[in-house]
Amino acid sequence: MTTRDWRAGELKLLGLALVIAVASVTSVGFLADRIRLALERDAGQLLGADLVINADAPVSPELRERAQAAGLTVADTLQFPSMASAGQGDAQRSQLASLKAVAPGYPLRGNLRVAQAPDGPDQVTRDVPPPGKVWVDGQLLALLDVKMGDSITLGDKSFQIDRVIVIEPDKGMNFINVAPRVMIRTDDVAATGLIAFGSRVTYRTLIAGKPGDIRGFSSWLNEHLSRGQRVDSIESGRPEMRQTIDRAQQFLSLVALLAALLAAVAVALSARRFTLRHIESVAVMRCLGATQSHLTRLFAVEFFIVAVIAAAVGSAIGYAAHEGLIFALGGLITSDLPPASPLPAFQGFLAGVWLLLGFALPPLAQLRHVPPVRVLRRDTGVPQARTALGYALGALGFCLLLVWFARDLRLGLMIAGGFLGGFAVFAGVAWFGVRLLEPVRHWRHGSVALRFALAGVVRRRGATVAQVCALAIGLMALLLLSITRTDLVEGWRRSAPADAPNRFVINIQPEQRDLIAQRLKEAGLPQVELYPMVRGRLIEVNGAPIGPDQFEDERAKRLVDREFNLSYMRDLPGHNRVEAGQWLAPGQAEVSMETGIAKTLNLKLGDQLKYDIAGNIVDVKVTSLRALDWDSMKVNFFAIMSPQVLEPMPQSWITSIHLPESKVGFTNALIKEFPNLTIFDTGAILRQVQSVLDQVIAAVQFLFLFTLAAGCLVLYAALASTRDERVREAGLLRALGATRRQLSMAQWLELSAIGALAGLLASVGATAVAWALARFVFNFALSPNVWVWFAGLGIGIGCAVIGGWMGLRGVLRQPPLATLREA
Repeated sequence: MTTRDWRAGELKLLGLALVIAVASVTSVGFLADRIRLALERDAGQLLGADLVINADAPVSPELRERAQAAGLTVADTLQFPSMASAGQGDAQRSQLASLKAVAPGYPLRGNLRVAQAPDGPDQVTRDVPPPGKVWVDGQLLALLDVKMGDSITLGDKSFQIDRVIVIEPDKGMNFINVAPRVMIRTDDVAATGLIAFGSRVTYRTLIAGKPGDIRGFSSWLNEHLSRGQRVDSIESGRPEMRQTIDRAQQFLSLVALLAALLAAVAVALSARRFTLRHIESVAVMRCLGATQSHLTRLFAVEFFIVAVIAAAVGSAIGYAAHEGLIFALGGLITSDLPPASPLPAFQGFLAGVWLLLGFALPPLAQLRHVPPVRVLRRDTGVPQARTALGYALGALGFCLLLVWFARDLRLGLMIAGGFLGGFAVFAGVAWFGVRLLEPVRHWRHGSVALRFALAGVVRRRGATVAQVCALAIGLMALLLLSITRTDLVEGWRRSAPADAPNRFVINIQPEQRDLIAQRLKEAGLPQVELYPMVRGRLIEVNGAPIGPDQFEDERAKRLVDREFNLSYMRDLPGHNRVEAGQWLAPGQAEVSMETGIAKTLNLKLGDQLKYDIAGNIVDVKVTSLRALDWDSMKVNFFAIMSPQVLEPMPQSWITSIHLPESKVGFTNALIKEFPNLTIFDTGAILRQVQSVLDQVIAAVQFLFLFTLAAGCLVLYAALASTRDERVREAGLLRALGATRRQLSMAQWLELSAIGALAGLLASVGATAVAWALARFVFNFALSPNVWVWFAGLGIGIGCAVIGGWMGLRGVLRQPPLATLREA
């Protein structure tokens, strides 16, 4: 029967829809998987390695041997603050510097870029400073008033300035690194005499290797860490990049989810057409003694065969298509993508089998109830079997597939819930609209074509509702992709704009605040905000002392064992958002905590906290939890208190500014006027954020084109599903005297009405889902855009008319006599 149905063309549309569905899912999946692997690989560039062990003492030789035995590469660095000096006698100048010693092989991931002059071109280097020479931040040259080739002194040894550091991949955003960098070779550390008993040195062991080897070693390492050691990864070591990486994966997952939705629509529509075309053959088999259970097994086996073959072909086409996408991307994806994992192929195969069985078997279940009398009475319709349970199981399985594709429970459930809820709403609105048209179709004063169109819509009520829902769901997916490509992407860009702050200015004294603000304004930086910063240690929670021994999490231990950077302000910063509770009330002793640190330290709303600030004890109540926008690159604080609590305390001020390349000399002039300032250049970090963002946006835009093509095929299947019924109807009307022109006009009017309604519904659904994604998943504001409504209406009508012409162009060509003979 499978072979016969294929030769007769009964399975071709269904098989083609399934192949296209699986191909779209796997092509997106393969590319998304490879980009995800590339992002995870390239994210290691932000640490200089795949894993970093931070410790207060050198790691044991056994640990190094264990890593090397696992096929991993190891490199060591160490860093500590130290004074760098230049000049002699009264002309000697000193500056606190962050000294970093590196071994050959550093960095294991990413690139160190250096230049021969502060303003000269930079280049990638795989070397480390030669013996007796140092590489320095350009800022240090101005602070010490030295130039390239001069000498600076570190402890007991003098070094010649050889290169300027432009990009240091693993510098990070920790304030231990705010002092200007001085990089030397590890072999030169002993000669400086700077490391002695009690020195505060951070030893970092960089580890890199294949992902599987890294995961295995990381699992072993987490169980064998010694006191004073911690492991950093991209998730824990670089909070300002974590949100960007997460959003990148969510955007790619969103495209895969929408492709899966289009797949489900295509399969369901094709299965409905297959069901309608098999009514007569099933009736004949019933007359020949076939039982209902026999028919169920027969069609289940046939569809399983089709599912397996189509899924295999679709996966192969999807892999080839994703290679074509990579070729088409050309220079937009500049990094070499790693090989894809087998997961997308397995997902595509499972999706194909489940989509066909889950969405095709419910309509096929109606065939087992076709009565044998259908052979004699062709007017007997398809029995409306109770298939709600089958559709419910199919929808449940589909939702699980979406969550699996998303790799994010919230994203998967939001997409699945949005589209399933949208389908229910669309069906209700379409059914109600058809009911409103029922009395209008009897209006005798309109044109004949209009009456024919209204009569067709009302008479095919179930088909009309199904067609509107299919078109609306397909258009909703396409419009949501359009919003993703434009509004959501622009929202992401706005959250990390090109003019985001690229300099942090810290250690501003209270008496310098107004004068420095004036200097920034004179430099053409008028929108600068200065924030107070107070150092304090958390000592009690709800009257109970707090210390490292109360926590198992290493990060929690570190947090309670050091001082916090606290601040105070009356208004909520624009790049912060209150997630729970209420912002600080005037005249109260309150604190607003960042959600992540509150979770790490087990703090909640209503907790009473005590801080020790330079010997002064302050008591505050937690009244709100805030979400911080890390990739805004603006000043952020874990804890913000009421002004009256911290205003009398010893404090300094901090700000972040965007300094164009044309004004890079301004920082040198500012430091000369205020030598106590420290200016931290975050331009390299910002460029890394923008690089990741641009790479993902390019991929999303090209994936949009591929999914758009799949969506057009879905719309074609939606209109072709009623082709047989329209052929019979057109033949009967022509036999009763209707002209081809009247029927053609009626067809265009009907399709336009269906397309307009579907387009408006799709616009509503896409806008609602996009707002929910921006608000609850991607965490940035989405500006409403009117173009979505006009685009939905226009595209809906255009797709319905064009698709109707493609799928129904032969409907009016069949002679009425042939239609009457087949009826």
